[in-house]
Amino acid sequence: MMFWKSVVGKLWFTILLLVSFVLFVLTVLLLQFIESFHVDEAENELTQLANKVSVILENHEDQELARSITWELADELTSIVIAENEKEYWFSPKKYENTPTFSMEDIRADRELSKVFQDQKNVSKLTRLPEEQQKNSGNKEEVLVVGVPYKTSDGKDGAVFMSQSLQAVQKTTEHTTKYILLAAGIAIILTTVFAFFLSTRITYPLRKMREATQELTRGNFDTKVPILSHDEIGELAIAFNQMGRQLKFNINALNQEKEHLTSILSSMADGVITLNIDGTILVTNPPAERFLQSWYYEQKMQINEGEEIPPEAKELFQRVVNTEREHIVEVTLQGRSWVLVMSPLYNQSYVRGAVAVLRDMTEERRLDKLRKDFIANVSHELRTPIAMLQGYSEAIVDDIASSDEEKKEIAQVIYDESLRMGRLVNDLLDLARMEAGHITLNLESISIHEFIEKINRKFQGLAREKDITLTSSIALDEPEFVLDPDKIEQVLTNLVDNAIRHTLEGGTVEMAVQSAAGGMKVDVKDTGTGIVEEDLPFVFERFYKADKARTRGRSGTGLGLAIAKNIVDAHSGSINVHSKVNEGTTFSFFLPRKTVYPDRI
Repeated sequence: MMFWKSVVGKLWFTILLLVSFVLFVLTVLLLQFIESFHVDEAENELTQLANKVSVILENHEDQELARSITWELADELTSIVIAENEKEYWFSPKKYENTPTFSMEDIRADRELSKVFQDQKNVSKLTRLPEEQQKNSGNKEEVLVVGVPYKTSDGKDGAVFMSQSLQAVQKTTEHTTKYILLAAGIAIILTTVFAFFLSTRITYPLRKMREATQELTRGNFDTKVPILSHDEIGELAIAFNQMGRQLKFNINALNQEKEHLTSILSSMADGVITLNIDGTILVTNPPAERFLQSWYYEQKMQINEGEEIPPEAKELFQRVVNTEREHIVEVTLQGRSWVLVMSPLYNQSYVRGAVAVLRDMTEERRLDKLRKDFIANVSHELRTPIAMLQGYSEAIVDDIASSDEEKKEIAQVIYDESLRMGRLVNDLLDLARMEAGHITLNLESISIHEFIEKINRKFQGLAREKDITLTSSIALDEPEFVLDPDKIEQVLTNLVDNAIRHTLEGGTVEMAVQSAAGGMKVDVKDTGTGIVEEDLPFVFERFYKADKARTRGRSGTGLGLAIAKNIVDAHSGSINVHSKVNEGTTFSFFLPRKTVYPDRI
């Protein structure tokens, strides 16, 4: 079935059918012509023979002799009837059983043959023998009858009738038909071979184009069609190859453009979501995927149709499509703030969707909050010493202090508060420089034993005053380490001072130094009051104070741990805290081993 559906089969069948039809028509016409030709020739010959007989009968006085001469002209297929009138007639002797003969009654009964007597003109007719004679002789072939008038010796009108069987004509026609059919069969066979060869040659480039087209559908744009001729099919092959090259160029251009757009979308810090006109998501990039994942997480991954984006974004999309204008909305998901800027997406003259740009504003919102908190905290920290300075200075101005001791006590308070304000300002400046990245590290290789012993001696007096045991332990593989001693001393000073201030009398504070993978780990442990669990994530923030009552009258500025964290970060290290209420607190920081000595970090 595939062969008949192919171009080769259709073209071959069409040519074969056309040639067969032409040969059939030609064969029929040729056979008809040949048969008519032989019948006409037989009629002419039989008429000439009848004319000869009439001449013989007219020129001989002895009619008996003339008839005997005439009988010699009869043969197996021919019989002669001589009639001087309708009542006197003679038949040629019948030598063969198959010789066709007509009785005088048959001749007189036939209107055409009887015209020879009536009109005295030549008559010819193609007919069959009577049924009785057909049964007797077994001759069922057509018979040609010719009648020719003549003048008898006494001037009367006679007629010569000659009948001849067309069996010879039919045999000749049969032989001719066989040769014609044989020639037609040979012609059909040759036409079949030629048509199949021609259709194959014509359709070969088309089949190659089909194969090339299939290769193009698979993405192989380097496929070329061979150019086998310079006719229309050859021009089609050239155009096809040009189309393949142009298609490859356009596909590569589209792929490059797509990769370019994909790279831009992937590298964008803002999220991008393209929505269809029905609200379905078409294109997203990684930041947008994080936004959608947050929404899916809030919905417990049970997203129904039409809920692929949050309701706020869905409502914004409807406004954008309806008004064909840009709109903005802010959405909060999983503690993060997202600003959505959505604009209509046009397809020529009508809106076919929208594109939303998402910006994660969490850090900006956090910085705004930090700035506000910083102003509030600084104002709060400065308000107390300023109020005390103002109050005690007014006491001096108003001569409230009557004795020198009272004046001295007031002056001491003013001095202490001014020192506190100075420490606060200095800590704020140091922290601002550190957070701005302007911290300078003077790295040098120092002896850790001597360094820790120095810190220990520094706080022994304060520890004895509070009846606290201050100890240190060192377990290092190498006695020296590269660091900035002044900055690390500031870190340990903050940590040890906090530990002593938050430890009750009779408690212990320990500094433990040990080697760690790739560097050094320092632990400052105390047995103090500890830090509640909800305060632990915020201890390294500026101005954060857990329980003001635990400072026991020596309140800090709330910047020490923030400064310590910045110093450790500048050393490329890390700092953390572990604590339990009424069991103690452990501050730990890790410093990596350095092999270079940069001037600035």
